[in-house]
Amino acid sequence: MKQNENTDNKTVFTIISFALIMVLFLLSVNLASRGNTERQKESLLRALQRDVTYCYATTGRYPKNLDYVERVYGLSYDKDLFLVDYKITGSRIPPEITITVKGASSSSQ
Repeated sequence: MKQNENTDNKTVFTIISFALIMVLFLLSVNLASRGNTERQKESLLRALQRDVTYCYATTGRYPKNLDYVERVYGLSYDKDLFLVDYKITGSRIPPEITITVKGASSSSQ
């Protein structure tokens, strides 16, 4: 009888240990994924700023919309992951660029 209790305790300990390891693994994957998304967002912002600046340097005005930047300068990004808000206030005033990760509340300018 004592041996059965010992075996049951070991089984419970093994199951709890496995569950804890799985939770830790899933948390670390989630953190890594979040960091990767943040790097992609920063890269997209840098690319947009580079293209907008290049357009201004070569034409004397900023691109009138995001579609223009995509067509003329070849900007591409994951539209399922990011929402880009591109607001132009004048041809010689830099646009306001806000990038939001869909399903999150963070943004960049």
